[in-house]
Amino acid sequence: MTDSHQDQPTSRRIRIDVPALTRVEGEGSLKLAIDGNQIKQLQLSIFEPPRYFEKFLEGREYQEVPDIVARICGICPVAYQMTAVQALEQAFGHTPSSWVARMRRLFYCGEWLQSHALHIHLLALPDYLGFDSAIGMAAKHPEAVQRGLALQALGNSIIRLFGGRSVHPVGACVGGFHHAPAPAEISTLHTRLQEAQEYAAELTRWCALLPLPEDEDDFISVALRADTEYPFYRGALVSSDGLAIDAAQWDSHFREEHTPHSTALWSLYAGKPYLVGPLARLNLNLDRLPKRIRTNLESTGIGFPSRNMFHSMLARAVEIELAIHDALELTSTYEPTAHPFDPVTPRAGIGFGATEAPRGLLWHRYETDTEGLIKSARIVPPTSQNQARIEQDLQRSLQSFGLDHSDEELRLHCEKVIRNYDPCISCATHFLTLDLERRR
Repeated sequence: MTDSHQDQPTSRRIRIDVPALTRVEGEGSLKLAIDGNQIKQLQLSIFEPPRYFEKFLEGREYQEVPDIVARICGICPVAYQMTAVQALEQAFGHTPSSWVARMRRLFYCGEWLQSHALHIHLLALPDYLGFDSAIGMAAKHPEAVQRGLALQALGNSIIRLFGGRSVHPVGACVGGFHHAPAPAEISTLHTRLQEAQEYAAELTRWCALLPLPEDEDDFISVALRADTEYPFYRGALVSSDGLAIDAAQWDSHFREEHTPHSTALWSLYAGKPYLVGPLARLNLNLDRLPKRIRTNLESTGIGFPSRNMFHSMLARAVEIELAIHDALELTSTYEPTAHPFDPVTPRAGIGFGATEAPRGLLWHRYETDTEGLIKSARIVPPTSQNQARIEQDLQRSLQSFGLDHSDEELRLHCEKVIRNYDPCISCATHFLTLDLERRR
């Protein structure tokens, strides 16, 4: 930290430079200028270079797309694969079999499980228990770190079972999967899921007891909503203010725009910031939770829908319960097949895909030619959708927190707010150097 004083005794300027925000995926910066008791400037900047994945896909054969988009994110590769195959199958007029649809949901359960467990235990939890890192926290709370690692490993096992490996999996394809797991492998997984079910329920109750800030806000939630099930892979795109559309209508209601201080595009709904992610999903799909999980949530005394962004932590715990619940059902009724994928006939067309990545809604659009070559691709990841919302939340949350706090306290609060969204900043480039200027 460096302090610099102006010549005038009534004015003071402070710059705080933090090379990188820890415990998020990617790098960025925040510029904050305070004048008295007012925030005069607040800019959340993503400065990782654009990665041009959309351009990389042009001219590629459709079979290559799932493996390429898996490289966009090391934490959420399944989401990118499942959204891509959904969009391409729509472009080709292909409907996946019931077996493929069910196994895609199981595949997705693995990703939600590993991603949420990682974020709760290793990335966000130190903020609420007063530690700089999970390593420092492990000395006093070894059971929390061990639980997080065990749940993450279980999720990775599911991804590996269908994907061949847990990072950048290669088992998914347009039409289904390259192979079907053996019944013995599914049986072993089922036993592990049974063992995890109760401590996942305990995790929900435990997260509700954490010192989560009481910080009510007003925001628009956007997520998928299916007819009967909690959304992973399919559903209408809905919002808390009454929107209900399919993925093909995205451009009629959402707009991406560039901001000078960021390399990432911002997405706005009706010209305003909006929220995607676990809290938005739970707010819009509370009635889709299985009875056992909803009863456990209600026992915490924390009500949903919630206007407190810090309840995202609890929402992630609930979704861990849900992922294990659904995975148990899918493994208990598993039937092996000699045809884990259905032949797909390429054609010229345009297809749209929308699924729920752990961090929120993920949208893809592909245009193909008669041979199935990609003519154009467009990808809108969750973090770019949340970026305007994060900046809006920082503005309001800092005022509520109190600008008279020390510079270090303000910096830590900014980091807590940003980490609460679990931003995947590398995905958003198509976090934290803090530059604080205070005037008094």
